[in-house]
Amino acid sequence: MPHELETLASEEQALLARLRAGDDDAFEELVRSYGGRMLATARRFFTNEADAADAVQDAFLSVHRYLESFSGDSKLSTWLHRIVVNACLMKLRARRARPESSIEELLPRFVGDGHHAAEPADWRPADESELERAESRALVRDAIGQLPEIHRSVLLLRDIEGLSTAETAALLGTSESATKVRLHRARQALRTLLDPHFRSIAAPDAQVTP
Repeated sequence: MPHELETLASEEQALLARLRAGDDDAFEELVRSYGGRMLATARRFFTNEADAADAVQDAFLSVHRYLESFSGDSKLSTWLHRIVVNACLMKLRARRARPESSIEELLPRFVGDGHHAAEPADWRPADESELERAESRALVRDAIGQLPEIHRSVLLLRDIEGLSTAETAALLGTSESATKVRLHRARQALRTLLDPHFRSIAAPDAQVTP
């Protein structure tokens, strides 16, 4: 494994050198090698395929523009990932003036004593099979895509990208307190969307009668 990592790092450095030398074939290789992963990242932020593709295109334009400023301290793939995330956020900011759909109907309901009106199911059933786990991951991605954009963004940056609250707030142009509130509400809404699936997994097989 260490040898493989060294080989990959060497290949990235060689590609970077060709890019900086203005090698057109190198840029095409960059798109072939990393475009798919960058598009997968963009799809997390946008439910529309065209929007995701536009964000990736913007990201590659930024790569071309800022290539000389890339120090090479981090992996090329890591740098590209940051660029496409930023491209997605910039595209979302440009759309921020549009009316945002409400998240209220996805938030949990509580009865008078403060307990859940409907207790959510366990998210991690002990007997869930590998196939079910793969299905669950796909459902999680789909559920995240159903969240309003601002809540989807904060959830992706904090829980998927692993950024801190301060980093997320800075990228979204909001306060840390607002970021925390939005993240909490996004997590609650995501749980509401996923609850029927996890409840069906946790429930014992029902007896089907003719």
